[in-house]
Amino acid sequence: MLTRGLLFLIEALFAKPVSTGNCAVQMNLLLSVMVHIRKSIFSLPVPRLLLVSFGIASLLLFPSGPIHAQDETTIAEAKPTAENVAKAEQILLRGIETVGGSNYLNVKTVLGRGFYTAFLDGMSQLPARFVDYIAFPDRERTEFFSSGIRTVQTNVGDTGWFYDGATKSLHDMKPEQIQDFKRGMRTSTENLLHGWWRKEGATLSYVGRREAGLAKRNEVVRLTYPDGFWIEYEFGAKDGLPAKMIYKRTKKNPDSEETVETAEEDRLAKPITIAGVTAAWVIDHFINGVQTSRVNYESIEYNKPLADVLFAKPANIKALK
Repeated sequence: MLTRGLLFLIEALFAKPVSTGNCAVQMNLLLSVMVHIRKSIFSLPVPRLLLVSFGIASLLLFPSGPIHAQDETTIAEAKPTAENVAKAEQILLRGIETVGGSNYLNVKTVLGRGFYTAFLDGMSQLPARFVDYIAFPDRERTEFFSSGIRTVQTNVGDTGWFYDGATKSLHDMKPEQIQDFKRGMRTSTENLLHGWWRKEGATLSYVGRREAGLAKRNEVVRLTYPDGFWIEYEFGAKDGLPAKMIYKRTKKNPDSEETVETAEEDRLAKPITIAGVTAAWVIDHFINGVQTSRVNYESIEYNKPLADVLFAKPANIKALK
């Protein structure tokens, strides 16, 4: 399972990320204060991880923007007729069974450790170590480590806080950062498989089969929210495993101030089964077809007790656990 915060955190934490015009200046600054990212996939996402050395992902080129309704003509490709919905629900149920069935649905906490690697112009940069704590449905804490500096990002529902080990500062998250976390939750496979989307009035539909490599096909379902935001989830036609998530979002280009639409996707690989739960241990994030990051897990533990103090904002830096 992947953190909701891992793949989306950079844009959430920096209001003006690196642009083509000030890359060198911003690079030196970020090297001294740590750089992070956000979103997840299997959770989360991710969320959203710190970038070390010159690991500035290309996703930094566009700051985060609000969730907007997507092209209605695209959504119309998979109208949720009764037969269509039944097919989508069948794929969803198969997906739940392939990742562990009741074992998967009964997971309450996840403790993951691994490395995050940013990609710049298609080239991988130096990896950074992370530890991620998740308590379902909406609590997550991700710790980043580099050069002896520790940085912590924590989200709890509609609140969140951030500790910057480089500047020794503790801050509440801004509303736009909370929104980014919620978007990560919306686009996670956990949201789809656990059915949390039903409470938000989203609709499930079947899109069809899609090419997924040599002699491979993926079954595609789509979640569409009342505000028009949609996410497509791909499942292997043969093995039924979650394989990819695709969605679009609008962002501002920092060089032109123009609003642009980007296509983002998470590709899941290296499925490993532990305690009857199967999860992808490698997650690659792409923006407009260009890879911007990779999350690679070293270990994942399920249902390990996590103390509430991990998610509570400390009274001061000395009280930070």
